Amino acid sequence: MAFHVIQDLPKPEEMLGELPLPDALKTVKKLRDKQVSDIIRGASSAFIVIVGPCSAHDADAVCEYVSRLARVQEKVKDRLMLIPRIYTNKPRTLGTGYKGMLHQPDHMGKPNIVKGIQSLRQMHIRAINESGLSAADEMLYPGNYPYVEDLLSYVAIGARSVANQQHRLTVSGLDIPVGMKNPTSGEVRVMLESIYAAQHSHVFVYNNKEVCTDGNPLTHGVLRGAVDPSGIRVPNYHYEDLTRISHLYLKQDVQNPALIVDVNHDNSNKRYEEQPRIALEVMKSRRINPDLNKIIKGLMIESYLVGGRQEMNGTTYGQSITDPCLGWDETERLLLEIADEVD
Repeated sequence: MAFHVIQDLPKPEEMLGELPLPDALKTVKKLRDKQVSDIIRGASSAFIVIVGPCSAHDADAVCEYVSRLARVQEKVKDRLMLIPRIYTNKPRTLGTGYKGMLHQPDHMGKPNIVKGIQSLRQMHIRAINESGLSAADEMLYPGNYPYVEDLLSYVAIGARSVANQQHRLTVSGLDIPVGMKNPTSGEVRVMLESIYAAQHSHVFVYNNKEVCTDGNPLTHGVLRGAVDPSGIRVPNYHYEDLTRISHLYLKQDVQNPALIVDVNHDNSNKRYEEQPRIALEVMKSRRINPDLNKIIKGLMIESYLVGGRQEMNGTTYGQSITDPCLGWDETERLLLEIADEVD
């Protein structure tokens, strides 16, 4: 075996005991969990916007961003539910590059997963405390979820993970909304199968235990575009795409059908400046089609304090070191425009 043990990880209950979420913030999170869940269930007409940096590598910049977001949330609280992206695990297509705070708490330092778990918990707790906003993160490693289960109000399953059995079964045991992205191939069928699987009960092995889950009725779809066999990026946010996919979705035997549209990634052809145009096109599609208005519950936007991206050794505060993001001024303007489009 070519595995070399570096260090043992603390048990999740030990880490949660070492860095607990204060009781007052547990109350904040519980309320926000209900608000997000009500939107997915159709009990609330508010619109979800999951917005923030591609990856969270600097706690100070992330918390400043989330605090700015909280001020916008107050302005649009009757129409939008803003969920900050605080993504601490990054999938890498080629396996190289920055893998997120979980791996590298210091993005210029060596990997240290124990310190990474401590750092990401500290950042999430600080963000909730300073802003009152609980966040979203991507579940890249299902076994790591117990380290953050008390912190998140939304979980995303990425395009590279959505067909994975362990991800699907783990989601079936969560009690918060989980968005299943369509795979990079664009196969909507795979996304729908993943939703179906996660909404049902399962018995399986999870963190060295045999467990049984209840199924997660809040599991739903996320459209993020695709890449065709020749490597060409193909969007799936246009009116025709949304109506076709919604029709397929509504034919499935699933609860609470809902779609979130990711306006970056392959939907923007990796052109982050296109996100406002795409977001407003999706909002127009909702406005002119009552069925789309009902099923499209939100958007995902990649945004940070400073627009664009920099290399890992860059020194620009509040700028992404992974995918380029929309800058703050454009983001604030876009959020207010989205709010104006919500009934």
